[in-house]
Amino acid sequence: MELKHLNTFLTIVQEGSFSKAAGLLNYTLPAITVQIQQLEAELSMKLFEKIGRQMVLSPAGKELVPYAQDVLLSVAKLRNLNASLQQLEGTLTLAAAETQLCYRIPSVLKRFREKAPQAKLVLRSMNCYEARDALISGSVDLGVYYEDVNGNQNSLICHEIETCSLSLVASPSTKESFPDFITPDRHLDVPFLIDEPNCIFRQIFEQYLKEHRITLGHTIELWSIPTIKNLVENDMGISFLPTFTVRDELEDGRLCSIPTSPGLAARQIAAVCAHHKNKWVSPLMELFIQLCLNQDSAQGSH
Repeated sequence: MELKHLNTFLTIVQEGSFSKAAGLLNYTLPAITVQIQQLEAELSMKLFEKIGRQMVLSPAGKELVPYAQDVLLSVAKLRNLNASLQQLEGTLTLAAAETQLCYRIPSVLKRFREKAPQAKLVLRSMNCYEARDALISGSVDLGVYYEDVNGNQNSLICHEIETCSLSLVASPSTKESFPDFITPDRHLDVPFLIDEPNCIFRQIFEQYLKEHRITLGHTIELWSIPTIKNLVENDMGISFLPTFTVRDELEDGRLCSIPTSPGLAARQIAAVCAHHKNKWVSPLMELFIQLCLNQDSAQGSH
């Protein structure tokens, strides 16, 4: 029996369809179908039934789910046995949202290196959706991202690190020209500088604009938060960012906060450190999770 067939089977169950599983695992739909057919032939049981246009788990398929999870978990433990015996050695692969990677977890990474100097740390900067999908597919060990993403997260265990407030910011001169983002039904001819479309805080602010029927001049997409902040400081437009990323600039007056409606002003997003529920939590993973959970005490209040 091939382990990849069991992994494919569980991914279909988690994602709810063959096509979504194929996309997540980077297989073609025919390849997914063949794997399931081979697994069914080996087990001599039908795992899925076609109800209307949908493929749903058969009674035998439902029975197989916990057994498949146990097998893959046991294999993960065997593969990590050497790392377990050596304690804090081995490789930890981490996916992180850019704002967390730039501003929140450098201190965690420093303490991780101090406590596990022999460990190899692989870092990947991803948006929240990419980090979630990488965890589900098993291509990374841990993900640090914002939990406010749509999709099936039943397969993930999320440890909340912090809740983050959000701020609409501009330079003092830009705020002078555009001080009101509360009054609805208006066009404001000011650029919006922000990350790519799958950015969580971008989606939150664009929904706010839609609800208030406010339109802006245009959107400038950039992939670097420091670059966005620098351009906003230099009167290039406005941005909507986690407050911790602009705290220094707000305190010294390089940026100003623009008032929004009470609902948006009170909106927070939750940062989490997550892993797949079926993944064996290695000593390196446990260390990193604990350092994330304890980062407040190490760097002071936010």
